[in-house]
Amino acid sequence: MGYFEEKKNELNNILRLIASEKSSYELYLKSEKQERNVGIAWYKKLEEGVHQMARERQQGFPWLANAYKELFKARDAAQSDYLRRKKHPAIQASEVVKEQSRLRREAEKEARIAKYIIEYYESIAPFLVDLKEEVDVPTEEDRKMFAEYSDEEKVDQVTQYLSKEEYRKLPSVERNQMALDRFWKRPKSSWLIGRIYERYIGFLFEAEGYDVEYVGILKGFEDLGRDLICRKGKDFIIVQCKNWAQFRTIYEKHIFQFFGTVFQYKDKNPDKKVRAIFYTATKLSDLARRFASELHIELKENLPLDKQYPCIKCNISKVDSTKIYHLPFDQQYDKTKIETRKGEFYCATVEEAEDKGFRRAFKYRGGKKAS
Repeated sequence: MGYFEEKKNELNNILRLIASEKSSYELYLKSEKQERNVGIAWYKKLEEGVHQMARERQQGFPWLANAYKELFKARDAAQSDYLRRKKHPAIQASEVVKEQSRLRREAEKEARIAKYIIEYYESIAPFLVDLKEEVDVPTEEDRKMFAEYSDEEKVDQVTQYLSKEEYRKLPSVERNQMALDRFWKRPKSSWLIGRIYERYIGFLFEAEGYDVEYVGILKGFEDLGRDLICRKGKDFIIVQCKNWAQFRTIYEKHIFQFFGTVFQYKDKNPDKKVRAIFYTATKLSDLARRFASELHIELKENLPLDKQYPCIKCNISKVDSTKIYHLPFDQQYDKTKIETRKGEFYCATVEEAEDKGFRRAFKYRGGKKAS
């Protein structure tokens, strides 16, 4: 039996099961003459069953999405029938319910197909898992606090971390330092944590005199797993960073993926002396370590992010030599390169930056500066 024939048979079996449950449910409603909510327990049980089937047969995503669609259709039919048959029928309302339900089922089907495709891709390209959380979602409290500001004030990212009173009354040093302190304390998405870890490892290399290209941050998907490219003279180091929780483990598939992107870089740059280093806040499996050794990939395990590292960038403008500093949440932070030979540096506090004559970077709105 071919693959698609097998999937077709599985789908038919599921649809027969759903149709049988649906018929039983409708007969039960007619015989008992119960209100609509008697079907809640049945629906929950059936939904849990289909969810379980989805988990077990994840790679057959198209037909599973149709099974979900059939499930919701059965539930919505019961809702529509109830509106028609209740003591005071609502015929027009039932038609609206039916049409809206159809549109929702189509949207749910497409969403589930997309979900299963993503999960399938993640199973064959594990580095995609690390890119799932692309956005930090603000809390309700954050949204309420931010809503208090004027449109002009909202341009300044500091307003994301301070109340209106704090922002308007505190001197710039205290205001910006308070925002920085809260930035470090506030919960962050996995994506942002990973980004900060790349900045930290890059800073360590810069402190050793390397010129660092933040490929993962600036190029995103185009980095192919090369988070940092560090150069000192003729020596090049390709770095991948994984700031994972301690309970998670790096496996051989991650080493293979990193080796592939390093090999590609070496192949395109045969004249360069290239090393590969894998940094992680957690540990590797024994097999992953063996593979790394065989593939000549250096390992830096159990290296956590140091939140006390000097993260403020003090930069001198190439245009007019203005001294400005950038906080980690500022718009131009990642595009700002620190060149120590020009008198630029990293520092740990806002006070240190301002004492040395640097002011906060202008905020940008659509290409225009706002003071």
